[in-house]
Amino acid sequence: MSSSPSPSAADPPGDFVVVFVTVPNQDVAATLAKTLVTEKLVACVNILPGLRSIYAWQDKLCDEAEALCVLKTRRTLFPAVRDRVTSIHPYQIPEIIALPFVEGNAPYLAWLRDETRAP
Repeated sequence: MSSSPSPSAADPPGDFVVVFVTVPNQDVAATLAKTLVTEKLVACVNILPGLRSIYAWQDKLCDEAEALCVLKTRRTLFPAVRDRVTSIHPYQIPEIIALPFVEGNAPYLAWLRDETRAP
């Protein structure tokens, strides 16, 4: 982000969410990220490799290597993000969790708005 979009009074932090999505590996993460950014469903995806997830699935204890995708988008786009992630995700039940922004840097929020499509 080299340029600074002008902040808008219409960009309260609560208008945006961070979405967590776990994936089996970095290749899936990159595909997911590129798709969502290209389609302007999200402004940015951070990929955190080296995640270790321990969970119960179908009566078995699982201990798996995963990557975490951290997506930033408009709150109103969450249903479209959820549906798109579900359509390309390899898991039967993908983790897709949205948390609202509590506070945010006004120029960053303006950039998020500008880099995502209008709902």
